[in-house]
Amino acid sequence: MKRQLILTRAPIDEAAFLAQRAVSSGMGAAASFLGIVRGSEEGAPISAIEYEAFDAMATHQFGLIFDQIGQRWPVESVRVTHRLGIVKVGETSLWVEVVAPHRGEAFAACQFLIDEMKRAVPIWKKPRA
Repeated sequence: MKRQLILTRAPIDEAAFLAQRAVSSGMGAAASFLGIVRGSEEGAPISAIEYEAFDAMATHQFGLIFDQIGQRWPVESVRVTHRLGIVKVGETSLWVEVVAPHRGEAFAACQFLIDEMKRAVPIWKKPRA
């Protein structure tokens, strides 16, 4: 399974990532997800979220998640990009893509990745007013 993880302070350019997609002839689904900063956090208005990460441990934890995905689903590739630093309301903070033979596998692996990321990856967010 191909894996790509990018932790970046630069804006996420979804079109550029989509242009880099490589899919073999046996794959029939690419599920992607954008996490976009919304204008409120726990009911309070915000202007941005500041994301911090323990990069080495985040990379390690994502690797474990990728391993679990590879064991559970016939996924060809997983790509994740997560913004760090200050991300304003309306901007993308997370981009995920999973390529698999069928949509059910791609959606399930994508959902699993996001749920496990929130549970186990040391990326912290701090809302900014």
